[in-house]
Amino acid sequence: MILFFSGCGNSRFVAEQLASLTGDSLCQINPAETEPSVSLSDGEALGIVCPVYAWAVPRLVRDYIVRLSAKCKPSYCYLACTCGDNVGRTPEKLEKTMCSKGWHLDAAFSFVMPETYINLPGFSLDTREKENGKIAAVRQRLPYVAERIKQRAKVIDVVRGKMPRFNTFVMNALFYGAVITDRKFRVTDDCISCGLCEKVCPLHNVKLVDGHPKWFGNCTNCMACYHHCPKNAIHFGKATIGKGQYVFPNKP
Repeated sequence: MILFFSGCGNSRFVAEQLASLTGDSLCQINPAETEPSVSLSDGEALGIVCPVYAWAVPRLVRDYIVRLSAKCKPSYCYLACTCGDNVGRTPEKLEKTMCSKGWHLDAAFSFVMPETYINLPGFSLDTREKENGKIAAVRQRLPYVAERIKQRAKVIDVVRGKMPRFNTFVMNALFYGAVITDRKFRVTDDCISCGLCEKVCPLHNVKLVDGHPKWFGNCTNCMACYHHCPKNAIHFGKATIGKGQYVFPNKP
């Protein structure tokens, strides 16, 4: 079974492709579930597919795994994570969560996908050429990763980046403490009250109030509301102005 979380579509694409290539079933993570469970058969693998937020799996994914129950212990657990460039020590941090359940993370794979996080000065989307190049490389990598999963390979095959331990175990905490917030979201007069932002929010944190979106403090900064807005009427302070939008699949 493959459990996945995706804000802007990159991880959904990887999860769907791996499910097709491995023959595994697919289930979307619902962060609102208080007692999630999976029905695993003897010998079945459990895959986690999600983006990397500040060099670790999103906290909502970690918390979901902590709450997750399974009648049978997974025979093989793996992580397939998407990132804009690198993942630091994401597998090692997730392994600590797995160990708390008596499970073990046997393998981890990373997929470098188009950027979606543009909430800070200096952060920007990839060019269309770079987007297409990243997606093409992922399409080529997927069959190899699927084969390794079917072989139950025990391997950490990820792009670490510079200072991986510092980024995962120090910068991640700083990001969540100082940067991950919904207080800076605002909406312009271009809003057409379509409600798409409310629909795509994985945490149900966005609600239309008097025809305009309002955020209620439970945000993971996945940026689904921003990137899906058909009028680009949602912004994160001034940091996202003029930076464009991205949702997979991109249009060449």
